[in-house]
Order: sequence, then structure tokens, then C-alpha cells
Amino acid sequence: MTPYEELVVATQENFSRFRAAYAAGSAPYELAGPSPLTYEQQIERLVHEIAEADCVLVGGASGLSAAGGGDFYYGDTPSFREHFGKFAEKYGVRGAFDGSFRRWETPEEKWAYLSTFLHTTQTAPVRAPYRDLDALLAGKDFFVLTTNQDTQFVKLYPEGQVAQIQGDHRFFQCARCCTDDTWDAVGPVRQMIEAQGDDTRIPTSLIPRCPHCGGEAFPWVRGYGNFLQGEKYEEQYRKVSDWLAAHAERRLLLLELGVGRMTPMFIQEPFWNLTLSLPHARYVAMNDRYDLLPAQIADKGMVIVADIARVLADARALAG
Repeated sequence: MTPYEELVVATQENFSRFRAAYAAGSAPYELAGPSPLTYEQQIERLVHEIAEADCVLVGGASGLSAAGGGDFYYGDTPSFREHFGKFAEKYGVRGAFDGSFRRWETPEEKWAYLSTFLHTTQTAPVRAPYRDLDALLAGKDFFVLTTNQDTQFVKLYPEGQVAQIQGDHRFFQCARCCTDDTWDAVGPVRQMIEAQGDDTRIPTSLIPRCPHCGGEAFPWVRGYGNFLQGEKYEEQYRKVSDWLAAHAERRLLLLELGVGRMTPMFIQEPFWNLTLSLPHARYVAMNDRYDLLPAQIADKGMVIVADIARVLADARALAG
């Protein structure tokens, strides 16, 4: 197990022990009070922290994509209707994840829905918050750790600079995990989209299957399937662990973007741990809802509670 994965596992155990605190939107630690800085002062400090850092570890979570218009996962939003309208009207689906967990009557309908979901993210342009973040990081030594499966970061950066620890919508795996292989999902998804047209089912012949056992395939993603935690998964943790080992003694900025209360164990709490344990580490988080900063790192960190898209755009404008 790599060092970063060890941090994740420790936090998962904590999450299980103190589930009520997390469910209430908090954390089982003594927390610092609200920041005394105004919004404008926080933006100035954010730009300063990035400029002064030798290197930056970005932790991108669902709130980052939602801020740029990818807010169709949890509810019946306008963007959900735009991409999934026919499923909402016919089946009463209310959010992309709702459809992913649904017990579809036929595999042809299930894959019409899943291919729509995957195609929506595979073909989405890089959203504005990501472009603004990219501009802020220009010229910096940085690495990206993300729980997002929507391929936004890998559209901007080389695979070796991004760790996708919860999977990637561009790949299929065997639903039974009969093999450690993953394979391309982009071509098959395109075929399913073309074949279904305005219908809500695909031809049986296009249902993706494992090339090894012939069983049904599934997207290589955590959350609503038998997620394959094999070599590709371990590679993601090795990448971020190796990068941290090479940068631990430098002035490191841990930049957390959009972590909610369902999965604080993958980015947020490991970042808190690193901020506390690394001598020159600094921490900045952006969140449109939660103001959570442990008192132990209050002198090394800041949380900006505001719309992430606005924060990144304002910071980019200030940085010039």
C-alpha cells in the first residue's frame, strides 16, 4: 500500500467511527472559527499562496465540476434535463447517479442510459473553472489528484500528472472483475449513442462485453459497480505518492477544490494530515457550502466559502 493510500484508509476508518459528525456536515475535530478576512482579502491571499509556493498539489472533487455546469449528478437540474431529458420524461430519473443506481428492466435500456452518461462527460469541453485554475497554475510545478471521473483534468494535462483514484469514464472493466484489464470505452459509447438515436435502448449486439469471459462490461468507476482495484488503480496512488515524496520538503500548497461530506477521506482529510505533518506545507480550500478547517492547522490554512467558479475567475483576474 502506498503512503497516500494509507492516509485514505486511515480516514475511511475514522469516517466509519464518526459517521454522525460527517452526516451532520461537520468533522470530528476541533474546528477553527470563520475567517476574519473579507472575500477580497481571501482572493488576494489565494493568489499570494500560489505565487509563493514551490509546488502545488491540487485536489479536485465534484464541487469543482459542478461549479462549471457539470451539476447533473445529484438532482433534476437544467443541465440534467439537457443531457438526460428523454430518460427523465420516460422513467422519472432525477439526476445522473439516480439513473446509474436504477434497476433497469433490460440491459438494452441500461446501456442506453449509461452510454448517454459516459458520452456526456467524455465529449464535454473543458469547463471554465478548470481553465481558470490552469491559468493560475501556469509555470508552477504541480500535480493533480482527483476523485472526479469526468475526464476534465486529463483533457488538460498528461496522464502522468493526474491521479484519478476513483476511476475514469474513458475505460471499461469486466463487471465480474475476471481480469485486471481495462479497455477503451470511448469508441463503444459513440456507437451506442449513434444506434439509440432518440430511443432509450440500444441494440443487444452493442452491449459491451468482457473480451476475456464474455460477461457484461461496466465503466471503470467507483460507486455503482464492482470497481476494479487492480494495477491501474494502484498506479494512481503510486503517482501521487511518488510526487509527494519528491516534494515533501519544499514549500507545498495543498489546494482543495469542492470536497463534500460524502467522501472527505480521499482528498480533504489526507490534505489536513499533510498540512499538519509537512514542515513547509500550506492549505487552501474552496467550497460553496462547508467552512471546515481544523484548529491545528488554522495558522497554515484557509477556507474560502463561495462559488468556486467565481473564486477561480476572480483570482485569475487579480493574478493577471
